[in-house]
Amino acid sequence: MATEDFLVDLGADSQPIVPESKLEFLAEEKNGILETEDDLAMALSLKDEMNQDGHTATIGASQVTPYPEIGDTARPTSKSAWVDDETRAKEEFADIAKYGIIEVSGVDASGRPVIVVSASKLPSNKELDQKKLLRYLKFSLDKYVESDYSVVYLHYGLNSSNKPSFSWMREAYKEFDRKYKKNLKSLYLVHPTTFIRILMNVFKPLISVKFGRKMSYVNYLHEIADVVHLDQLPIPQDVLDHDRELVKKLNKAETRPRDASDSDKPVEPLTTQQFGVSLDFLNTNNPGYNIPKVVQDTISYIKENGLSTEGLFRRSASAIALREVQKLYNAGTTVVFDDPHLAAVTLKAFLRQLPEPVLTFQLYEYILNISRVEAETRVRVISSLLQKLPRLNFILLKYIMDFLAVVAAHSDENRMTFSNLAVVFGPNLAWSTDQAASLVAMGPINTFTMLMLQNHEQLFAEDSDC
Repeated sequence: MATEDFLVDLGADSQPIVPESKLEFLAEEKNGILETEDDLAMALSLKDEMNQDGHTATIGASQVTPYPEIGDTARPTSKSAWVDDETRAKEEFADIAKYGIIEVSGVDASGRPVIVVSASKLPSNKELDQKKLLRYLKFSLDKYVESDYSVVYLHYGLNSSNKPSFSWMREAYKEFDRKYKKNLKSLYLVHPTTFIRILMNVFKPLISVKFGRKMSYVNYLHEIADVVHLDQLPIPQDVLDHDRELVKKLNKAETRPRDASDSDKPVEPLTTQQFGVSLDFLNTNNPGYNIPKVVQDTISYIKENGLSTEGLFRRSASAIALREVQKLYNAGTTVVFDDPHLAAVTLKAFLRQLPEPVLTFQLYEYILNISRVEAETRVRVISSLLQKLPRLNFILLKYIMDFLAVVAAHSDENRMTFSNLAVVFGPNLAWSTDQAASLVAMGPINTFTMLMLQNHEQLFAEDSDC
């Protein structure tokens, strides 16, 4: 009998009834995955938690207190409202954000932002306000749920002392309604144990078939290396160590697949390479192109064919199609687009795969401090920072900002306002040297990007190249 065959009946008031015998049986299952006594204890206590929860609330109803001041408001569009919102959120959630439980870093193979949730970073339940945690998670995801996105949940590190209660998990499932589930394209449950598999089965009656297809159990990190960029994810060291132990248990030390902590040996790129190489490399090997060919091609196509496309830059394209486009570009072959979403994803992937972001590592800390600058001097400060950019970076940034201003001019059709474009492009223009970025850091990055967009004519005063 496998965990996936574990059946859950709904009793009165939609409460799950879990036969004790089945819980006991499953507690003994290992399925080749490293288990701990604590994990088995959590699995066995699940029934008790559900019984103790009693009739205080049904699975079909939410008890989470609304948080209209921050978590449930629409994203602001004015400069002052945007900055005030991010500043207030940083203050309200500072006690939770410091743990780094939820972070955004990089994009997946389809160009979608990747949200990483690390169970090992959850503090003791005695230290954490669980209702506030749920509001923080909602507020953090609100920046991304209007576009396609992926979630990687790192389960290792969840234990009896930091595990949220069953009632919290039930409320969380209901709070993350269609708004959050619609554009979630992939949910990877990494290092699942008996507890997580039973928990997923408990919620099985509530999970639609469509949503269920988005969920994947991932026993080893290398299993998702083809769909997410592992080197861009903020994976805790204890999770990497745990993954290495699991890989060793495959008894394939000689020929085992590469685990997430291994490093690739540097390979000299071909002169035709377009993705993953520096702007200097592109300028040297593509004479006559001040703007990288990928950027020129994608922007030219979108301006002619995609400005009225709703959800432009917020919808993903086929991962297979994106890989094929990258392969063609890297081989020096001409690429002909026939889909605005594929062109948009290709542009974002190009920017994110640069060895150094367009706004450079040097400016990263300055960008994070933008909210501390007086409102009336912010544009002047940004202007002085942009003057520090290398020439190729400045030219490319200007080209992109001018283009995005054109996109925003069609926002009545494509829904891409300055604020929406800032959320999409901010993480692709600035990131830290370790590739990771906390969601608290994303606020200033997005603010900086929106200020550039709103003031692009002043900041990039030369005649437009776009």
